[in-house]
Amino acid sequence: MFSRYKKPAAPAPSQIAPAQAKPAAPVAPAPDKDKKRKERLSEIKLDVHRVLLDNLNLAALEHASEQDLRTEISAICSEYLTEQNIALNRDDRSALNTELYDEVTGLGPLEALLQDDTVNDILVNGPQQIIVERAGKLELTDITFKDERHLLRIIDKIVSAVGRRVDESNPYVDARLKDGSRFNAMVPPVAVDGSLVSIRKFKKDKLGIKDLVEFGAFSPEMAAYLEAAVATRLNVIVSGGTGSGKTTTLNALSSFIDNAERILTIEDTAELQLQQTHVGRMESRPPNVEGKGEVSQRDCLKNALRMRPDRIIVGETRGEEVIDMLQAMNTGHDGSMTTIHANSARDGISRLENMIAMAGIEMPLKAMRSQISSAVNLIVQASRLQDGSRRMVSITEVTGMEGEVISMQEIFRYERTGLTPGNKIIGHFTATGVRSHYAERFKMWGYDLPPSIYEPSQKGALG
Repeated sequence: MFSRYKKPAAPAPSQIAPAQAKPAAPVAPAPDKDKKRKERLSEIKLDVHRVLLDNLNLAALEHASEQDLRTEISAICSEYLTEQNIALNRDDRSALNTELYDEVTGLGPLEALLQDDTVNDILVNGPQQIIVERAGKLELTDITFKDERHLLRIIDKIVSAVGRRVDESNPYVDARLKDGSRFNAMVPPVAVDGSLVSIRKFKKDKLGIKDLVEFGAFSPEMAAYLEAAVATRLNVIVSGGTGSGKTTTLNALSSFIDNAERILTIEDTAELQLQQTHVGRMESRPPNVEGKGEVSQRDCLKNALRMRPDRIIVGETRGEEVIDMLQAMNTGHDGSMTTIHANSARDGISRLENMIAMAGIEMPLKAMRSQISSAVNLIVQASRLQDGSRRMVSITEVTGMEGEVISMQEIFRYERTGLTPGNKIIGHFTATGVRSHYAERFKMWGYDLPPSIYEPSQKGALG
């Protein structure tokens, strides 16, 4: 299947001296020994990887089984170590074979982090610093790249697989990994201290409403209210900051959509995981090398209006597509949903106004706010708190206009009461005591929520 290992005519000399030729060294402290061991393995891996690229039949990799490829890599590695007179113990040899397999088929040092289900985000600040997010907290790892060239090679491997490019003339790129994870990179000269990479990992197991309630993201009362809101086709905006759980919340809310409805999703990077039968997914496309062929979210949204959708879900609204999104909400596509970056419901309304202005639309402020108030029914505010937990901190209804001001009323909120000695936030979800503006609509659609759901309390009325 693969070409067997053959000694190159002029092999690159190993940067590691043969193990037998090394003079006895004094015993070093454990951390220093571990650091030297990793540096030694890194040097050996670099040399063996170069030999692998020269000797593996790369065209056959796509058709090879994992076991065949691991066996071939192990054989080439063993022959190289023997030839260079390098002695490694069993654990080091196994680790070397695993890292070489990841280099050939995966993303090198990042592969182990991608396989770790506890990691949510991977952040690379140059070749020597890789940070991960676990449970909402950032942690510095001891994983590194050999150098900037090594990091650039992995970046190029990712972007070339999806038909994109990144270089000095085009120094930043968005892409999607094979498993659906969102990938963003920025390279020198824009990235001053080495290439910057961020990977938002794709969750294989989609979190449902019950899961989020169990995790404490919101209360059972809020879940019952949101089920009624989505099922009765209110237009919903999920607002929040970066990493606050907007897309996770949007995915969970989509579970309340009837399976008979036709849904079209529009995203820059496809992340939504809708389980309904009639789902059409669209993804925007950046321009090519010649600056042509761009397909924006607004282009997708305009086309979606001609494809008989019952609902339109936009992964994130952040530009001129807001005009078409609001028009869709106002012209028979009730129940549409999107996310925006904002710190509160009121800020979310202001952000919509700013996006309309940035789109170059000459519109009086009152007319602009009138269109927003008639299009948007509900704003769900998600937030990542200081202890790393994610909460749905507010559910606010848009009730219309009062003069030139959009009137809103908060139905549920998360109230913080203190901190534990371990800096964990203490708080509870509560209703505000305000009855829903859409209570009669809920009742007509068969969702007659009990009055107790709107009563303020520390413990939820539904249990």
